[in-house]
Amino acid sequence: MKIGFIGLGNVGGKLAGSLLRNRFDLTIRDLNENFVKKFNKKGAKVAKSPKELAEKVDLIITCLPSPKICSEVMEGPNGVIEGISQNKIWLEMSTTDQSEIKRIGDILKKKGAFSLDGPVSGGCHRAETGNIAIFVGGERKAFERILPVLKSMGKKILHTGQLGSASILKIITNYLASVHLAALGEAWAIAKKTDLDLTKTFKGISISSGNSFVHETESQVILNGSYNINFTMDLVEKDVGLFDELAKKYNSGLEISPLIRDIFKDAKKRYGARAWSSMVVKRFEDKLNINFRAPNFPSELIDMEPEEKGYEV
Repeated sequence: MKIGFIGLGNVGGKLAGSLLRNRFDLTIRDLNENFVKKFNKKGAKVAKSPKELAEKVDLIITCLPSPKICSEVMEGPNGVIEGISQNKIWLEMSTTDQSEIKRIGDILKKKGAFSLDGPVSGGCHRAETGNIAIFVGGERKAFERILPVLKSMGKKILHTGQLGSASILKIITNYLASVHLAALGEAWAIAKKTDLDLTKTFKGISISSGNSFVHETESQVILNGSYNINFTMDLVEKDVGLFDELAKKYNSGLEISPLIRDIFKDAKKRYGARAWSSMVVKRFEDKLNINFRAPNFPSELIDMEPEEKGYEV
């Protein structure tokens, strides 16, 4: 199967790297020439436009920063839709709006092509080693056709149901991660103010009912002071915004969601759109004139699990 990959950023670059590492026939497209040159040197082919890429491959993967950019890549001049044809598959791996996925999916269906949404979860460090989780929504037969590809990019693969269902699930899981991260800022503030040993506090939370994946990963770079989680503030704001919009669409009257959105908006205003998302906890460090530093924590997360072939769960 020939694969095309559009979007070689923080997550996309690592997923595409897994495909190259597993010797897939890969064609790439990105506006960043440095990313393109890096992949080209490693053996990837280069397409001059999304249209050209779609014409040359069987599976078109997009992993882009926003629904707006995805729409431009798909529907714009020399876009994917102009180059896609019958029986080809589009896999959207961004965290995006399920209604946009369905809208574009309807256009592709008229051309005889298949659409799947396949967002990932588990952190950039796991995307790099092929150990990330992948949710996939869409027709089962299309999912099964690309399952070998998915197993090379991720470890645990879940078919979530109809097109758009994976995007909704991903928005929910990202929202939960954002809640946990915001709560960690308050937890570390109290731990520091009460003079707890922060290393022992980290271990204590890790073995308690208050533990979470976010604590096990992001607390490490918070305690180091690098905050480098390889995920930026603007992306979290986008994700919690998608969750908030979904809640409003279904008249859910949620209580915590609007607060979380405001917290991350404030953090973005303070530290910048491209600041690491874990810097949201720095609001309390600055407010209380304290820091959450502790020795021997890493500046960046590295996935120590060996890469293994993925499987459906």
